[in-house]
Amino acid sequence: MYSATFIFAKKQFDDEFHRLDQTIAEAAKSLPGYLGEETWENAGNGLVSNVYYWESLESLQALIRHPVHQQAKASQADWLDGYKVVISEVLRTYGDSKVDHLLAPV
Repeated sequence: MYSATFIFAKKQFDDEFHRLDQTIAEAAKSLPGYLGEETWENAGNGLVSNVYYWESLESLQALIRHPVHQQAKASQADWLDGYKVVISEVLRTYGDSKVDHLLAPV
């Protein structure tokens, strides 16, 4: 399993941002290998983190190559005050089962 974490600082979001964001989310969910996503915001520094989970690196790369994702990436400076993407291979997940999570233990 792989995760792609998109960390960013917000500027002002407009209707075009929200449209592209929704379209990318729908595209991701329609791709084979998509497992789910989470969003986190750090109140201390204002950074937002979207974490997408994928069965394989190939599944993740399908979203990266998607035309709407490419369109949003080309326009990111209009809405973001900086970003970073972290691609990780998930080796293990575990816990006490008190926190619902979209991923079963690996």
